[in-house]
This record gives sequence, structure tokens and C-alpha cells, in this order.
Amino acid sequence: MALEITDSNFDEVVLKSDKPVLVDFWAEWCGPCRMVGPIVEELAKEYDGKAVVGKVNVDYNPDISVKYGIRNIPALLFFKDGQIVDKQIGAVPKSVLADKLVKQL
Repeated sequence: MALEITDSNFDEVVLKSDKPVLVDFWAEWCGPCRMVGPIVEELAKEYDGKAVVGKVNVDYNPDISVKYGIRNIPALLFFKDGQIVDKQIGAVPKSVLADKLVKQL
């Protein structure tokens, strides 16, 4: 299952991770986010132990959303060694996200 990432645990879970991290910025009221959500959950299961997959609810975690300039959701950011290495804005097929994640492994 995808981790719940918050303003308070972001540094520990994402920036200090020794594995690649996929962060899904989403909100409950966002239709495309609901399409991407199950895909993110599948990726969390498939890459368990190889990558960290988590979700940030932008309504409850404004600090992280502002820090990374999240204006449109869903926004999926890929981190490696504490740095953004790739991103995807909007709903896309699972294969697109999986390919971006695999490149960071």
C-alpha cells in the first residue's frame, strides 16, 4: 500500500530515502486523481522493497505542495537521492509511470 506522506514526515520518507521515491500529490475532490490512485497503489505493491511509493493529500499538506510548486493535480514527482529526477502532471496509463520509476532503479 502507498505510504501516507505528510508535511511532517516528508523529509524522512522522501528526501532521506536510499531508494527511488514516487510521490503522488492528490486530493479527494480531484477526478483524475481518483483514476491515478489505484495505479499508484498497484505500483506500491509491485515495487515494494525496490522503491518507495507514497501519496500527499494537498488539502492537508500545504507546505510540501507549495515547496514543490504543485499547482495542478494529480502531480507525480520522482525523487532519487533527495532530488526530483522526473515528473508527470495529469492522469496517464500505468505503463508511463512504471517506465519512469524503472529508470530510477
